[in-house]
Amino acid sequence: MKVSSIFCALALALSVSQSALAQTNMKISISVAQNSHQGVAIDTFAKEVETRTKGRYKIQTFYSGSLGGERESIEAVQLGTQELAFSSTGPVPNFVPEARILDIPFLFSDKAHARAVLDGPIGQELLGKFDSKGFKALAWGENGVRHMTNSKRAVNAPDDLKGLKMRTMENPVHVAAYKGFGIITTPMAFPEVFTALQQGTVDGQENPLSVIMAAKFDQVQKHLSLTGHVYSPAIFLMNKANFDKLSVEDKGHFLEAAKVAVKANRARVDEDDTKGVAELRSKGMSVVENVDKGKFVSALSPVYAEFEKQFGKPNIDRIRNFK
Repeated sequence: MKVSSIFCALALALSVSQSALAQTNMKISISVAQNSHQGVAIDTFAKEVETRTKGRYKIQTFYSGSLGGERESIEAVQLGTQELAFSSTGPVPNFVPEARILDIPFLFSDKAHARAVLDGPIGQELLGKFDSKGFKALAWGENGVRHMTNSKRAVNAPDDLKGLKMRTMENPVHVAAYKGFGIITTPMAFPEVFTALQQGTVDGQENPLSVIMAAKFDQVQKHLSLTGHVYSPAIFLMNKANFDKLSVEDKGHFLEAAKVAVKANRARVDEDDTKGVAELRSKGMSVVENVDKGKFVSALSPVYAEFEKQFGKPNIDRIRNFK
């Protein structure tokens, strides 16, 4: 073999080994199944990051709480033991208290209103609040509009909720609101919920249709009521130190990948909301579609007064009245 050929071969081998070394692996996790609105979010994100960075960054995806529940995953991202997570805002106020305001019941008129708020100046201001807590918040995604399920009785009005033992997210705003309905609240990490429902530790839970279907709650819950009591955002979180290490170009790639993933995530929520009731009925659930939302809002009047003290009425009105 000619000397020049040997050098070429060595150079090629060196370049291959360097490119292999140059690939950085990162983890991202969700607490629900891959075949879900959240699975679509992280799968799309992983594909977009790898494509945009030409394979220099590979995102490993983990589902069904295999790396822990949402709170544990967010803690891991904050500590830097995990690079990324996609989570509902359930446990987020424990890390970034300013995000609590988004979890007020009946704050948004519908999904379009919520998306406009999150994608606009209010949502962007809130994303900035994560920087000082060890996170880079890449984008707001969507968990969906939350509804009530239980194994005991049909829920048509707030009085039907009194005395029901319900799993709630580890979120102080949700807990305060549901106590206002007379619910016996039981905060619990999501991976524990199916077994708790199955064993009767709790009577019910509340989640968007996307989550109810992905988690197969129809197997352990008889009654579904479309209360639509809370719009539940989701969020792409990255460890701040990991984000800061990226080049300016790669920071842009990660942020753009999150935006594309959010579009896919929201489209799946819309699809699930369109077909969800029929699908859950076909699996044996009894569904109350038309609840009197006015009664639910009225039942929370004392709690709303407390929220206005906590968050300031102008801040709540700014979101409610956003166009």
